[in-house]
Amino acid sequence: MTDEQSPATPDAPWPVSLLSAKLKGWIERLGAVWVEGEITQWGLSSGNVYGKLKDCEADATVSFTMWSSVAARVPADLARGDRVIALVRPTWWVKGGTLTMQVLDMRHVGLGDLLERLERLRQRLRAEGLFDASRKRRLPFLPGVVGLVTAKDSDAEKDVLRNAQLRWPSVRFRVAHASVQGERAVPELIGAMRRLDADPEVEVIIVARGGGDFQNLLVFSEESLVRAAAALSTPLVSAIGHEADRPLLDEVADLRASTPTDAAKRVVPDVAEELARVEQVRSRMTARFTMYLTSEIDRLSAVRSRPCLAAPQSIVQSRAEELTRWIARGHDLVLHRIDREAAGVSELAAQVRALSPRRTLERGYAIAQLPSGSALRDAADAPEGTALLLTLARGSLSTTVDGAGTSAGGAR
Repeated sequence: MTDEQSPATPDAPWPVSLLSAKLKGWIERLGAVWVEGEITQWGLSSGNVYGKLKDCEADATVSFTMWSSVAARVPADLARGDRVIALVRPTWWVKGGTLTMQVLDMRHVGLGDLLERLERLRQRLRAEGLFDASRKRRLPFLPGVVGLVTAKDSDAEKDVLRNAQLRWPSVRFRVAHASVQGERAVPELIGAMRRLDADPEVEVIIVARGGGDFQNLLVFSEESLVRAAAALSTPLVSAIGHEADRPLLDEVADLRASTPTDAAKRVVPDVAEELARVEQVRSRMTARFTMYLTSEIDRLSAVRSRPCLAAPQSIVQSRAEELTRWIARGHDLVLHRIDREAAGVSELAAQVRALSPRRTLERGYAIAQLPSGSALRDAADAPEGTALLLTLARGSLSTTVDGAGTSAGGAR
């Protein structure tokens, strides 16, 4: 047998039972201590509670056991996600070689600290512009494929699918299941959103959970999850369903829905409403066209009732009669003018005849013309032997001057 006080050596090693007994004695000397953390696991078995406490800031976790006698004394609404303080006593189980914390008491605490830390994160993200309205994108009117991130077989999934299909039966979904509370929730939610965002057919993503208390919804305010949501290229709808305390995911999402059912109504249009709207538009268009056509028919009837179109031949007839009158008047005026001008011509002809040399010749006079054709006016211009042409009233004679005469000055 090895002395329990002697040091362990290769030649004299301790048995496992001795080491385990020493660990038990040393650990149990620590006594009971109060610790603070978040319940990340909570399971019941035969009235006993087995769970885990996590320090979220330091990312440290310890397991705990709460016997049924203690569980009957602690608040009945304790659950996973609660921030608590617990009186624990470290216990070493010799047979199993495991260390666990036996809970002697547990209380709700720390909500004020959580809210303060959450508000600081909210202000920091708002200062970075992640909540700005200018970042919000409009949802497609009728998405071809809707992405849904939710817990498997959850009421939220059923509500979204059922209400969306009731509104638009042909809508298609890509569902990515993920935990919505607990340690695995944040990485699984981020992975699900990114997978749907990478799908080129998905046009909008819904993150849905059917409500819950404040602490259960803290995962939707985790900074890594919020930043991953802000980095998505696909429009995001947050449907966490908690009116009193809005998770930060609601702030960064492109649209916040109050419940999963509301998300289905906001993302997918109602086929009945759209058909009714189309029918209303068709009715308005029909009424507008009917009114327009009626107005144009009335205008056309008014135009056709005008005399120029109702009896166009009357205009021709009236103008023809007027034209006949003008032609007759023109004919009369022309004849009158011709008669007047003919009278004037006759008068002028009489004057011309009165002044004509022929009239003088008819009285017995003659015109003597020199060989050059000029009229003889002076006897001196026709010396003896000059040939002259005498023009009479009827005919002409040729003669020769055979003697000198007297000039107009009185010479004979």
